[in-house]
Amino acid sequence: MHDHRKLGRELDLFDTDPLMGAGLPYWLPDGAIVRHTLEEYVREAERAAGYRHVYSPVLGKRDLYEISGHWDHYREDMFPPMDLGAEQVVLRPSLCPHHALIYRSRSHSYRELPLRIAELGGMYRVELSGVLGGLTRVRAIHLNDAHIFCTLEQAVEEARAALALIARAYADLGIRASRYRLSLPGEGGKYVADPRLWRRATALLREVLDSSGIDGSGIDYEAAEGEAAFYGPKIDVQITDPAGRESTLSTVQIDFHQPERFDLHYIGPDGAKHRPVMVHRSVIGSVERAVAHLLEEHGGAFPTWLAPVQLVVLPIAEAQEERAHEVVRRAVARGLRAEVSGPGDGTLGARVRAARLVPYQAVIGDREADAGLAAVRLRDGRRPGAVPVAELLERIAARAADRGAELWPAA
Repeated sequence: MHDHRKLGRELDLFDTDPLMGAGLPYWLPDGAIVRHTLEEYVREAERAAGYRHVYSPVLGKRDLYEISGHWDHYREDMFPPMDLGAEQVVLRPSLCPHHALIYRSRSHSYRELPLRIAELGGMYRVELSGVLGGLTRVRAIHLNDAHIFCTLEQAVEEARAALALIARAYADLGIRASRYRLSLPGEGGKYVADPRLWRRATALLREVLDSSGIDGSGIDYEAAEGEAAFYGPKIDVQITDPAGRESTLSTVQIDFHQPERFDLHYIGPDGAKHRPVMVHRSVIGSVERAVAHLLEEHGGAFPTWLAPVQLVVLPIAEAQEERAHEVVRRAVARGLRAEVSGPGDGTLGARVRAARLVPYQAVIGDREADAGLAAVRLRDGRRPGAVPVAELLERIAARAADRGAELWPAA
């Protein structure tokens, strides 16, 4: 069983400092590589799915969150307001009010819908010291968020497509959902009081779940009261860590509340104003929680495309170091992440062990250096033997490009 906090420090991925504050981790170079690669993967997947990316500020006036409902229903999880002259601003607890304003800033025709707006943005939530832990519970969150503004008739298909996007991402990341949950409101004043909108959104999400999955045969799910967002029900994609603890990684929500609060509209084919539906969705949730789960799921042995170092080149002696550096230069030119571990780093056996989580190792002795070869060792213990350097780099690049799990498939 792996603990991402221990692995993160051992692998020099991330750490914390009491002067920065609890729940505010910083990312070291190798961790930043993993994070950046993951972020770019999501952006690429979103672009291919028709999303357009935006940036919005991490601060907002208190009035913004009063309109959205966060101030009334979510205040205890928000940082206190800061006075700026006659105004009060707060660190945002959510991106959706900002995206609602971005939508509202321009007029829209029904021909533009669905309009898919995505952002990988920072947000901040108050977490008590006792529940903070590594990357899973933090106070500064970087969320892979998106909001789809669409007609009522488009909402089910957009939410269904979001679930499919989540499933594809999980396959590429080598993780799996442990279950799907339909999160519904519970008792108390935590939720917006509009039974009509709750019933409408819940019915649509049930339709989404019942028509998703393989061949549209439906996804098994469990309903859970008291787990909804304050403004509407949601589909939560649950994951389970090696210790058996369950958490939510990805979500899909259908929201009628905020389009009303922000008076959003589009011009329909009849020339009149109509209210859009707002579909919230997050493919990998927060980057922090996603990396924590990937660390524990793979034990630090990331898939090739995500590994901070994809190839380590091991010259047996100093005489082969220049050839080893040449291999690394060729690898970097192919867009790969590679480095040399030379004799100054220890014996060959010690260097092999130190690089045990790197997907590919290339050992270069006199024979390999003279013939342009590399003796290949794989992370899974296999030794395919000596191959031309060009072939090795081509294989690694192919595995990184197709995000395949198999390190050395048969030719």
